[in-house]
Amino acid sequence: MIATVGRKAHFNAAHRLYRPDWSDARNESVFGKCNNPNYHGHNYELIAELTGPIDPETGYVFDIKHLSDLIEREVEARFDHKNLNLDCPEFAQLIPSAEHIAQVIWNLLRPHLPINLQLKITLYETPRNFVVYKGEQTH
Repeated sequence: MIATVGRKAHFNAAHRLYRPDWSDARNESVFGKCNNPNYHGHNYELIAELTGPIDPETGYVFDIKHLSDLIEREVEARFDHKNLNLDCPEFAQLIPSAEHIAQVIWNLLRPHLPINLQLKITLYETPRNFVVYKGEQTH
C-alpha cells in the first residue's frame, strides 16, 4: 500500500529579486515591488510530502519526527531570519524566487531520504501564492 505523509514548517526570510546584468528599469519592469533595493520579507510556509510504501512493521511511510528534524536542520536553521541574497550561499548566483527556493529546499532534503520515497515540496510565499516542486523529471 502506498501513502503520502507530510510535515509543515515555516521560516521568515528577506530577499530581493534582481539581476545585476539588467538595467534598473528592466529589473523594475520584471520584478516590480520584489526588486526593492532594501529587500522585503515573507513568512514562508513549507510542506514537505513523502510518498511511498507503508512499512508493515512500523505502519510508517517515514517517521515524521525524523522528517521534522531534517527540515529543522537543513531548512529552518539555514534560512530562518536570514536575508537569502546576502546570508545564504545557495542564492549567491541564483535569484531567490519562490520557485528557486522550493528547488533548493528539495535539493537539501533529497539526499537524506530513502531513494524509494518521492519528495514533493510546496512552498507558500504568501497565503495565496505558492510553488510546488517535485524534482527533475527523468522520463
